[in-house]
Amino acid sequence: MSKNIFRIIFVFLFSLLMAGAVFAAPVVKIGALFSVSGPASFLGEPERNTAEMMVAEINKAGGIKGTKLELIVYDTQGDATKAVQGVNKLIKDDKVVAIIGPSTTGDSMAVIPVVEKAGIPLISCAAGIKITDPVKKWVFKTAQNDVLAVMKIYKHLQKQKISKVAILTVSDAFGSSGREQLKLQAKEFDVNIISDETYGPKDTDMTVQLTKIRASDAQAIICWGTNPGPAIVARNAKQLGIKVPLYMSHGVSSKKFIELAGEGAEGVMLPSGKVIVADQLPDSDSQKKSLLNYVNKYKERFKVEGDHFGGHAYDAVMLLKKAMEGGGFTPAAIRDQLEKVKKFAGVGGVFSYAPEDHAGLTSDAFVLVQVEKGDWKLIK
Repeated sequence: MSKNIFRIIFVFLFSLLMAGAVFAAPVVKIGALFSVSGPASFLGEPERNTAEMMVAEINKAGGIKGTKLELIVYDTQGDATKAVQGVNKLIKDDKVVAIIGPSTTGDSMAVIPVVEKAGIPLISCAAGIKITDPVKKWVFKTAQNDVLAVMKIYKHLQKQKISKVAILTVSDAFGSSGREQLKLQAKEFDVNIISDETYGPKDTDMTVQLTKIRASDAQAIICWGTNPGPAIVARNAKQLGIKVPLYMSHGVSSKKFIELAGEGAEGVMLPSGKVIVADQLPDSDSQKKSLLNYVNKYKERFKVEGDHFGGHAYDAVMLLKKAMEGGGFTPAAIRDQLEKVKKFAGVGGVFSYAPEDHAGLTSDAFVLVQVEKGDWKLIK
């Protein structure tokens, strides 16, 4: 009798141990730094939403090689100090193997020294060219470079036979990087910058700068910034009766800009990732399937359309997935596999990284769009 009781107890304990082993499936932690609140929330909120959506989808499908992902997100509020605090916490306390974000160029530049020293791969969701140029061993990015955005605008100006332009750029890291590229590439495209104005990130009226521009011989205006500044510029330009074409950077490539700018948005042109006009692309476009898949999933879950910025996080998560499938879950293995990625058709473009290129995109990643009747229209 005692032997039977012993066997029953043994079987029971063994079953508990096995059940514990099943429930304690392996988990790998990835970190994320997004501007979920604050002035850049229009970037960080869709990025956070998208990253959470994609990680949940990967885990529902069984994870990566049986390993589930745990996403740990910290809100930088668009503040470089908070970004540094967050990246240190992710590395030292949470022990993540890779980090997605930050959302802005300034935050990204602030955390680069930390991840480089720690040897943790970072996939930034910001656009500034200096994030990956020169190449940093542990830093990659998914947002299209501002150098490509400038190129797209200048090529369109050439077609329109416009050579005299005014630029109006925000005095932050993103705006400074864009201003630098606008000036560097001007000669190559026979563009003459006849007015060079700036505005502060917290400025609420740009009529002084626009009045100066209106008095010049500028045939077009290029504004470089992220919301809400560019929306204010668009409204002020309409109020001043400015008729010359107004171009914006890819930093406002979402419906939020149209909402903020109101009637001032009508006719505004800008380079953008293809996602905001996915349904207008030809079926032959290699990205169209991925783009529509993302847009529809995001809309089903969050009741609004997936946009250009959420797409940066989509690409970052899927690139990490690809790297983990190919090399494993250590930071070094992930970094090495990211550098080998070739022809990955994501939301932001078709990525091909290399030891000398951690941005991975060409000018084909951008299309030119225009606001028409309160929505985005592909310029063909």
